[in-house]
Amino acid sequence: MTKIGVYIFLVGSILSACTSEKKEDHSNHTVAQEGTATKYTCPMHPNVVQDGPGSCPVCGMDLVPMTASTGDDNSLMLTDSQIKLANITTQKVSIKPIGQMLVVNARLKVDEDKTTITSSRTTGRIEKLFIKETGRLIKQGEPLYEIYSETLLTLQREYLLALEQYETLGKVEKRYEGFLKAAESKLFLYGLTKKQVEQLATVKSVQQRITFLAPTSGVIEEIAVAEGQYVNEGDRLYRIENITSLWLEAELYPSETRFIKVGDKISVRVSGFESESIIATVNFLSPEYNANSQITVMRASLSNSDLRFKPGMQAQVLFTHSSRKALAIPVDAIIRDGNGTHVYVQSEQNTFVPRMVKIGVENFEQVEITFGLEENEIVAVSGAYLLYSELILKKGTDPMAGHTH
Repeated sequence: MTKIGVYIFLVGSILSACTSEKKEDHSNHTVAQEGTATKYTCPMHPNVVQDGPGSCPVCGMDLVPMTASTGDDNSLMLTDSQIKLANITTQKVSIKPIGQMLVVNARLKVDEDKTTITSSRTTGRIEKLFIKETGRLIKQGEPLYEIYSETLLTLQREYLLALEQYETLGKVEKRYEGFLKAAESKLFLYGLTKKQVEQLATVKSVQQRITFLAPTSGVIEEIAVAEGQYVNEGDRLYRIENITSLWLEAELYPSETRFIKVGDKISVRVSGFESESIIATVNFLSPEYNANSQITVMRASLSNSDLRFKPGMQAQVLFTHSSRKALAIPVDAIIRDGNGTHVYVQSEQNTFVPRMVKIGVENFEQVEITFGLEENEIVAVSGAYLLYSELILKKGTDPMAGHTH
């Protein structure tokens, strides 16, 4: 190769290298520009925007690349992870029975038909009280008090004597069996249990103190005696309230009384258990108004077998009247602001569009839609207000501000 050829080859190699370097520089510059243009945001806090990946300074979540999530029609498109994080659930619009809801305040009370008064079976002295404070739960058969009684001592001696005569002469003289049964019946009438009588027959020794047991289960509402006190036969000792069933009492005005009658099933919400709907049965309506007022007392029976509710708890009675079938959606799906009411309709997968609606009859759970929705359309229920906030943050203004009814 001549010198000229070598020179041309070297110049060509240099130019080729420079061209490649320029292309690579241009390519790198383009990538750098594209990387710089990508913004990152927080899925839960869209107001947080950074130039690069990182963590959200508010909640600590990893930032994700921003995408065009809102269109010209105010549609809002979310990712699957955003749907889960926001706990957004949907429901079809359908025709349901709906009526006016009337709420009346009420109160739980003791069922007086199940109140038990424990009184002394005999004259004597109270030696010991096993229950000394009110409000305690007691079960049937638990010991209540001990008493010393001359009468009970005499009856025990009579029983032991009749038992001895029966064991000695009972096989010959049948009358001694009758004497034994009569003596045993007296002990039962004075409040001793079958187990206590059997124990007396086994040990064949008089018991100075007799323990009396709770006749029923319930709550000790009153204690009318003290240790060491002498009592007469029939004196009041304990008052036990059985709260496995409670009364619900409410005061109704004349305009409310016409919606209820004895035997009706009513829906009740007890304070502290608002998420549960309890059913009670109306069993009493006062036949006349209270003195100097036009109030009718309504009483309903409420089951309380698990003893969750206590007398004195506040409650609400929910009456539904003027019921009819109409297009309805859950109350949580409605967004209310200064411009009116609107909902978020699912137009495509994970895509929601705000729409103004008109509402009619409303209760605690459902609301009637009179304009704006069609049957079988899908609306966002839980998380609707999160969609509303998200759209305002991304648009910078209320998207429904220009809409009128």
